[in-house]
Amino acid sequence: MTPVAPHITAFLTEHLPHERGASRNTCESYSYAFQLLFVYASERFGTPPSKLHFEQLDVLLIVDFLSYLEGQRGNSSKSRNIRLAAIKSFMRYMQFRLPSALEQIQRVLAIATKRTDTRLVDYLTAVEMQSVLDAPTPTTRFGIRDCAMLHLGFAGGLRVSELVGLQIVDIELRQFPTITVHGKGRRERSLPLWKETARAVRAWIAVRGEGLGPELFLNARGEAMTRSGFEYVLRKHVRSASEQCPSLLTKRVSPHVLRHTCAMIVLNATNDIRKVSLWLGHSSIQTTEMYTRADKTENFRTLEAMVPPKLRTGRFKATDKLLDTLKSARLCGVGGSNRG
Repeated sequence: MTPVAPHITAFLTEHLPHERGASRNTCESYSYAFQLLFVYASERFGTPPSKLHFEQLDVLLIVDFLSYLEGQRGNSSKSRNIRLAAIKSFMRYMQFRLPSALEQIQRVLAIATKRTDTRLVDYLTAVEMQSVLDAPTPTTRFGIRDCAMLHLGFAGGLRVSELVGLQIVDIELRQFPTITVHGKGRRERSLPLWKETARAVRAWIAVRGEGLGPELFLNARGEAMTRSGFEYVLRKHVRSASEQCPSLLTKRVSPHVLRHTCAMIVLNATNDIRKVSLWLGHSSIQTTEMYTRADKTENFRTLEAMVPPKLRTGRFKATDKLLDTLKSARLCGVGGSNRG
């Protein structure tokens, strides 16, 4: 039996970040996937996670674990597939470290990913987005911080990890205000800022203070803002904005909705999906195509560019039997009314 602890430790701390060059977000996602898996396996076998053996991670356990994620934890098929991708990555890593378990590994690698629904993206209207941006109080320290975060998250179309990962050195506010964004897959992109956004960021830097760490945005304890911290800030201001813009009450506004809203505005302004892809930092333009499906104006432009087919007009001619039935029903109705 092979203890799994040394192998998973080497996989997460050496192989992923150094040999594969995976981003911090990928490493955190994989670590969380194995945290869930090992807690599940520990309860199933009555063994502490540190005492689990690799041979126990067979195809039956993995399939049951995936069912547990969807059935008991309420995870979506997409989340289930993300956990499975982490497990498969570890299994491929173990092929070379433990050849004797090759059959077990191949069985796990054969587990199919689930097909997921392709739904239209959620995004805010210009009025709704402006209401959210106006919600923070611009005369308090945290109001100034929140205003800058919301403006940057929206204007840059940033993922929440990109927003909270921004550092002071990533900001250039002199002649041409820009930010350097560290995206998925270690891809960097440089984005110009609106004057309003640059003004909001300058206001925050002026009250932020120095010697508090490299991150641009800090929480109430002076530590780096977290993903959950920004989600809380966003929820708070959406609730406040909904008092002036009631349509926000019908929408579930997450940090990613700000990103989607930015994408839709860029698409409407440029009519160029390639520019949307570059702005958002997508690795493939296929990822960006979801915005064209959600853009009503783009579809109307397509409709106007098409020549509609001509329809042949005519009158419906019923069969004799059908006419007889209808005439009989009409006569019965007339007779009935006379009797009444």
